Amino acid sequence: MASIGESAALSGLARSLVADNILEHEIAAEAVQSAKKDRIPFVTHLVQNDLAKSRDIAISAAKEFGIPLFDLNAFDPESAPKEIVSENLIRKHHALPLAKRGTRLFLAVSDPTNIQALDEIKFNTGLNTEAVLSEEDKLAVAIDKFLDSQDTSLDMDDADFEDLDIEAVEEHKDEDTGAGADDAPIVKFINKILLDAIKMGASDIHFEPYEKSYRIRFRADGILREVTRPPTNLAPRLAARLKVMSQMDISERRVPQDGRIKLKISKTRSIDFRVNTLPTLFGEKVVLRILDPDSAKLGIDALGYEDDQKQLYLHALDLPQGMILVTGPTGSGKTVSLYTGLNILNTTEKNISTAEDPVEINLEGINQVNVNKKVGLDFGLALRSFLRQDPDIVMVGEIRDLETAEIAIKAAQTGHLVLSTLHTNSAPETLTRLRNMGVPSFNIATSVSLIIAQRLARRLCKHCKKVLEVPEESQLETGFTQEEIGTFKIYAPVGCDKCTEGYKGRVGIYEVVKITDTIARIIMENGNSIEIGDAAKKEGFPDLRASGLKKVMSGVTSLEEVNRVTTGH
Repeated sequence: MASIGESAALSGLARSLVADNILEHEIAAEAVQSAKKDRIPFVTHLVQNDLAKSRDIAISAAKEFGIPLFDLNAFDPESAPKEIVSENLIRKHHALPLAKRGTRLFLAVSDPTNIQALDEIKFNTGLNTEAVLSEEDKLAVAIDKFLDSQDTSLDMDDADFEDLDIEAVEEHKDEDTGAGADDAPIVKFINKILLDAIKMGASDIHFEPYEKSYRIRFRADGILREVTRPPTNLAPRLAARLKVMSQMDISERRVPQDGRIKLKISKTRSIDFRVNTLPTLFGEKVVLRILDPDSAKLGIDALGYEDDQKQLYLHALDLPQGMILVTGPTGSGKTVSLYTGLNILNTTEKNISTAEDPVEINLEGINQVNVNKKVGLDFGLALRSFLRQDPDIVMVGEIRDLETAEIAIKAAQTGHLVLSTLHTNSAPETLTRLRNMGVPSFNIATSVSLIIAQRLARRLCKHCKKVLEVPEESQLETGFTQEEIGTFKIYAPVGCDKCTEGYKGRVGIYEVVKITDTIARIIMENGNSIEIGDAAKKEGFPDLRASGLKKVMSGVTSLEEVNRVTTGH
C-alpha cells in the first residue's frame, strides 16, 4: 500500500493512481517527468509504455475527480459537432468533442487534470468546456475515426476525385501540357492510385513501363507489391499526367527530372509526394515518395527505441554542442529519427536550420534549405551560411564529402548541436568512414557524441501471430544466450484480413552508441571498426543484431524478419 506521504509528493492523476495501487510511487514520478520531456500527455505515456491499463486509469480518475466515465464504444463520429475544434487542438490535447449543448461543449479526455487543454479549447471556440472521462486507448481510436469522418475527400467515389486539390510546390517555368495529359479518366485513375497508396500506408509508388506490360507497385512496410497492370498504351499519358502535376517539363524524356506534388485530402491535412522520373528502355519510370508530415510528430516512444537507447538519444539532444549521426541504408527511417529529434528541440528559444537534398517534411519553426547544385548551393555553402546566422542547432541532410564533414565538425566543436546522416551499415563503421574521408581522428573523437545505426522491421500482426517452436540448439546459434532461452516465446507470421502476410506496420531496430572515453581513445589511436565495435559491446551498447533479438523476445517481430533486416537472409 502506498503511504500518504509518498502519494502527497505527486499531484493530480499521478497521486490518485499511486493511492489506488495502480502505480508505484517511483514509476509514477518517472512517468510524469518522461511525459513532460517527450511533450505527450501523462496518460498517453502510461498506456504507450504498458505501465497501466486504460480502464484502470479511467476508473481511478472518475472516482477521484467525480467526473462521469463515458464508453466510447457507443460514440458515433457522425453525431459529433464538426469543425468547432481544429484537428491541431484535438491532437495536441488528446481531447475529442462529443456534443454541443447551447454554449457548452462536452469533451472526452483521458486526463481530467489537463486544465490547459480545456482552457485553450474554450478560448479558441468561445464555448464553455466540460470534461467527460474516457479510456485512453479507446479515445485514440475515436479521435482517428472522428478526424477521418471529416476527411470526406478520402471516400473512393468517382465524384470525390473531381474535388481533390492537387498542386505542385516546385517552381518551374510553365510548359505546354499537351491535350492528352489532362484526360478525365487518366486524372481519376492517378488520383485513385495516390489515395489507395495513402490508405494502405505505402511509402513509395512505382510506375514501371516494360516492352509488353506496364505495372504499378506500392512499397508498404518495406516490401514492394504489385497493385495493378494498366494497358501498356497508357504509359506515356500516365507519365505525362504525373509530370504535369509535379510541374516538370513534359517535352523532356531523355534525362531524369525531379518534382513535388502537394495533395490536399482535407481542409486540415495534406500529403507531399517527392517525384522522380527516369528514362528507361521502354519509357519513363516514375517513382513517388510519400512524405507525411505527421510521421515527424509520432513521438520518440512510437519509434521502437529500447528504454536505455531512448535515454541516450534524449541526453545527446540535451547537450549544448556535439554531433549526432544517424546511419543506415535508404528507407531505414533515418529521416523520421532526425525529425523526431528536431521536433523535441523545436522551441521558441532555439534557432534551428537544416540543409536537405531535398526537404522531405516541412516543420514550422525550423529554417529549412533545399540544396540546389545547379546554382551552386551545396551542403558546404549552406552550412557556412548557417554559421553566420547565430544557430543553436544545425541539421545536415547527409555528410557526403570532406568539406561538409569538416564544417559540420567545426560547428559541433564551437557550441552548436549538429545532426546529420551517413550511409554506413553500423555505428563503428561510421567512425572509420569519417576517417577515410580525411577527417583527423582527434576531431572525430572530440566532436561526435552519439551514433544511431538503424533498420526497419515489419511488426507482427497482433491478431494472428502464432507461437513457433524453435529447438534450443537453433536458438543458441541464432544469438540467444542460455539464460534467455525459455524466458520468452518466439512468434511467427500467419496472415489475416487485418494485416499483410502476417505483418502490420514497422518498428525500428537500433544500435545506439555513445562515444565514451574508451571509444574516443580507440578512435584517436586509429583503431578499426571491429575494435570500436568490441569496445561498444563491452560498454553495454548492443549492436543491431542484439537489438533485433530483443524485439523477437518481446513478441514485436519475427526471427525471420530480424534475419532479413540484419543479415540480408
